[in-house]
Amino acid sequence: MENTNKTPLLSVKNLVVKFKVRDRVLTAIRNISLDFEEGRTVAIVGESGSGKSVFTKTFTGMLEINGSIPQGEIWFEGQDLGKFKTDKDWADIRGKKIATVFQDPMSSLDPVRTIGYQISEVIIKHEGKSKAEAKKEAIELMGRVGIPDPEKRYDEYPFMYSGGMRQRIVIAIALACHPKILICDEPTTALDVTIQAQIIQLIKDLSKDYGFTTIYITHDLGVVANVADDVAVMYAGQIIEYGKVEEVFYEPKHPYTWGLLNSLPQLGEKGHELFAIAGTPPSLFEEVKGDAFAVRNPYAMQIDFEEEPPIFNVTDTHWAKTWLLDPRAPKVEPPIGIQNLHARMNKLYGKEVSHD
Repeated sequence: MENTNKTPLLSVKNLVVKFKVRDRVLTAIRNISLDFEEGRTVAIVGESGSGKSVFTKTFTGMLEINGSIPQGEIWFEGQDLGKFKTDKDWADIRGKKIATVFQDPMSSLDPVRTIGYQISEVIIKHEGKSKAEAKKEAIELMGRVGIPDPEKRYDEYPFMYSGGMRQRIVIAIALACHPKILICDEPTTALDVTIQAQIIQLIKDLSKDYGFTTIYITHDLGVVANVADDVAVMYAGQIIEYGKVEEVFYEPKHPYTWGLLNSLPQLGEKGHELFAIAGTPPSLFEEVKGDAFAVRNPYAMQIDFEEEPPIFNVTDTHWAKTWLLDPRAPKVEPPIGIQNLHARMNKLYGKEVSHD
């Protein structure tokens, strides 16, 4: 389903991703279709193991060697990335047009090369600049991402930088080729709360200045409230709800989304036990029958155990895969814990969640 009538920058159609694990097959992504619009920030949220990172790795050809795409298309600039097989196929896409910022900056940085060399190397390789031009651009980028005295720090090594500063350098490297899409895979998880806020704000500011589309992978709905225009909720290898951030926060329709919102520690009250979704996700080594969330869903009906729900449109920009939206289903109210979320989020963040 397309988000709007605009031509999407990246369009995923009926994507399936499988992994061979010894003598078994795990279906990590189960028939996802989603469009990404130019210039918007899409947050992909869900529990660990829901398929968030696997889904976006298909955009840069970074699936593990035992992974494959037996079905589906990934359209970007007139090419189906799902058909790419070799590093040569990906040369003009990975890092250049679609870049990724990972959770641990040290996994992305070479400890024995200077920071400046690592940024300049990318500029020389992808932009064809001379060493002098690349150095000048690298120093400008370092300043742009908030590195103090970048001319001096250009010749320093990663171990001389703090975790937050290393993450800023990884962002600078990702931006060196002026990508059209920046994938941020849990980019603040390893950082303390103060530095997290700085990195989140930096990514927001850079997105506005450079105009790239941002795909933000996170399990933290508090982060989503601060960064996203649109939210995709993932569960057991599928997107089960999608909408503008204010739609998903204030008018959520899927019981799993209700559970995620109800689990927000920021909304917990003193003296009350924090909510947690009971049970565990289904094994994706087996075929999932019906709604994958049914066994954990306190609102489940018989049909949830028998048939996979289709997409039900709530608005032109909001949909969910739940039988509760079927006109024949009984009317069910969201849990008390997420009712009146407008006022509670306003109190928490000092403003309402809205990115229009």
